[in-house]
Amino acid sequence: MKQGIFITFEGVDGSGKSTQAHMLAARLEVEAIPNLITREPGGTALAEKIRQLLLFTEEVKLAPGTEVLLYAASRAQHVSEVIRPALNRGEVVISERFTDSSLAYQGFASGNDPELVRQVNSFATGGLVPDLTFFLDLSAEEGWRRVLERSGAEDRMEAKGLSFQEKVRQGYLRLAAGEPERICLLNCSGRTKDELHQCIWELLMDRFPLLLVKN
Repeated sequence: MKQGIFITFEGVDGSGKSTQAHMLAARLEVEAIPNLITREPGGTALAEKIRQLLLFTEEVKLAPGTEVLLYAASRAQHVSEVIRPALNRGEVVISERFTDSSLAYQGFASGNDPELVRQVNSFATGGLVPDLTFFLDLSAEEGWRRVLERSGAEDRMEAKGLSFQEKVRQGYLRLAAGEPERICLLNCSGRTKDELHQCIWELLMDRFPLLLVKN
């Protein structure tokens, strides 16, 4: 059985990660390519409970270190219970966020040592690294405008405001510059969701041309 492919979507809040992840999953379904779509923090029953603590609990002010470790704990369960089994089945796994989010948000933007965050997450994931990451780059201002237009209450990350989102974006840009072979930086400004999806699909097919070869 062939090993699966692990694809992640990253970007500031409001960049369209969820939309593009689901569009890609739908395209794979049309092509009869086995796939699984998931998200972080979350993806398992335990990880979803941790998600509630991380994003929607106002009673407790989380220490920076606590936040790093909770995200890592959620990710460890996610990898063990969902991601690795799907990859072992030969599926294409699509995740909205993964370790790059922790580096950008809890590392670069929150002032924790990025190398320490990297080490913690390497332990949590057993060294799992995405095969391909799509970084949907959007100005912090535009992303923040989209966040404010969305219905529903903002979560703790969104509540940190525009200046924090800009730090997150700069963190992502540093990550993309450091790993250009893995991280595809896609400028989202002025592009429709369909245009962006087609670009993502073409990049995926260029990187993994055998995906469309039927077994």
